[in-house]
Amino acid sequence: MSHALGRIVVINDLSHPMGGASALAVSSARRFAERGYHVAMLAGDVPDPALAEAGIAVTGLGQARLLGRAGGLLDGLWNRAAARMVRKWIAENDTPGTVYHLHGWSQILSPSVFAALAPVRGRLVISAHDFFLACPNGAFTNFATGVPCPHTALSRACLAEACDRRGHAHKAWRVARHAVQRFAYRPQSSPPVLAIHAAMRPLLARAGIPPEAIHPLPNPVTPFSEMRITAERNREVLFVGRIEATKGADLALAAARRAGMPIRLVGDGADRARLAAEYPEALFAGRLPPAAIGALAASARVLVMPSRYPEPYGLVAMEAALAGLPVVLPPSALLAADLVAAGAGVAVDPRDTARFAAVLAGLAKDDARVEAMSRAAFTATRHLALSPAEWIDQLLAHYAARLAALQAPVAARSPSGSKLIAAGA
Repeated sequence: MSHALGRIVVINDLSHPMGGASALAVSSARRFAERGYHVAMLAGDVPDPALAEAGIAVTGLGQARLLGRAGGLLDGLWNRAAARMVRKWIAENDTPGTVYHLHGWSQILSPSVFAALAPVRGRLVISAHDFFLACPNGAFTNFATGVPCPHTALSRACLAEACDRRGHAHKAWRVARHAVQRFAYRPQSSPPVLAIHAAMRPLLARAGIPPEAIHPLPNPVTPFSEMRITAERNREVLFVGRIEATKGADLALAAARRAGMPIRLVGDGADRARLAAEYPEALFAGRLPPAAIGALAASARVLVMPSRYPEPYGLVAMEAALAGLPVVLPPSALLAADLVAAGAGVAVDPRDTARFAAVLAGLAKDDARVEAMSRAAFTATRHLALSPAEWIDQLLAHYAARLAALQAPVAARSPSGSKLIAAGA
C-alpha cells in the first residue's frame, strides 16, 4: 500500500534565517505551510516564534552555535541532546507518510542527527548547501591559501594539509568530527542528496556518495527587479553580503577605489566599522530587506561577489543577474562558468587587486559592453535558477519519489529520471 505525503519535517541548526542555508530551510518550511501541508521543524537554537505563528510546529534545543560556547567542541563531535530531541520527536510523531529533510547540522546539531534519523532513513532527503558531507572543512579549499583542495577526505594527503583557517588543532578536531560523521552517515548508501549546483556532484562523489544519489536542484531566486536594470546608465559598484573576510568586502573596496568607481555595500558584519573608517568614500547601507536592496540595485552598474573561497552557488549573483546586472565573481564560484558563458559575467580572482580593478575600470568606460552584458544577464540566465514556486514543486516531487521508493525500490525514479537508492539502504 502506498503512503501519501503527510507531514514534512525540516531539520536545521537554526530556525532563524541567518544565512543562505538557514534562509532556505526556513523558507521551505513556510512555503510548505502556505500550501497547506503539516510542517514541523527541528532546530538546534531557540525556536523563532514567528514560525509558530505561521503554523509550523517548531522544536528547538535552545543552544548557541558550537564555537565560543562551553562544551561546544565536544557537542560538535556528538551532540547527545540533539540526538535525543530527534529520536523523541520520531517516537512520538512519526507516521508512514512523514518525510524528513536535513539541511544543516555542522553548527549545532552535529553528526549525531544521522544516527537519530536512522529509523526513518528510507524517508530522508539531505540538502548539500556546502561540502560538509564530503570535506572536513566544508569547502574543499585550503583556507590559508584559497586554493581548491584535490584530496579525498581523511586520506593521508587530507590529514597532512594545513587547510583550516583556525590552525592545526582545529583541523584535527574537524577530522575527528568527519570520521564520526562518516560512521553515522554511511555515504556509500546515502539517501538522496540535493546539490545546489551540478558541479558539486564530482566533489560529493569523492567522499563515496553514489553519483546516482546526487540530484542537482538550483536554489530559488527572487530577482532584485522584475524589470531589467539599465545598468549601462549607472556608475555604482554594488556589494551585497556579510561584511567580513570570507565574502571579500575589503577586496571589493580596494578594487573600486583603484578603479575610481563609487561603491555601495549592503550588509553587516565584523569588519564593517574598520572598513568604513578605511574607506570613507564608500556607502555602507547596512542590512536591508529585499525590497530595499532592489531599490538600491536599480542604481548599480555591476554587482561584485568577491568571495575568497568557493561558493557552491552564490545566491546574490543570481539575484543580480536575473535583474539585468552584470556580475564580477571569482573563477572558484560554481556559477562563474555559467554566467561567463551566458555573457552575463566576468570571472577574476578578487585577491589580484590590479586585475580586479582593471575589470571594473573597463566596465566603467564601456557602456555598450555593459548594456550587452545586462541584456544577456536578464534573458540568458533563467535556466540557472528556479522560482520559489518551482523550487517547492521540485522538493515535493523528490519527497513523493522517496515515498514511492519504499514501495518499489528498484523501479522508483527521481523527478529527473535517475534512480533513487533503495529504501532503508
